[in-house]
Amino acid sequence: MLAAALAVSPFSMARTQAPDDGGASLGTVSRAEMPREAVDTLGLISVGGPYPFEKDGVVFGNYERQLPRHRRGYYHEYTVPTPAARNRGARRIVCGGSLRRTDNCYYTDDHYASFRRIVE
Repeated sequence: MLAAALAVSPFSMARTQAPDDGGASLGTVSRAEMPREAVDTLGLISVGGPYPFEKDGVVFGNYERQLPRHRRGYYHEYTVPTPAARNRGARRIVCGGSLRRTDNCYYTDDHYASFRRIVE
């Protein structure tokens, strides 16, 4: 039973500091593993919208320090719609670098408590 309690996935663990390894310790998720809505959101990001939520594309502050450290304004967040949710839900994609860039994106389904780097 102790072994089960210690077997916590890296995806569910909260971090208190930004990783120093460029995000490699965050774990990864492929497009095929993500919900269809997340893949659709990545498509919208790559073409610059239009986005279904007003806050899509706003600067993500990385206040939780879950993602690699960069200057303010480097990260932008986008909503991944959650079926049957009455609000934006907890799912997001956060991308770093220039807008429309999808090769430096992270997925969270628990409202920034944990992230996984999206790999192609």
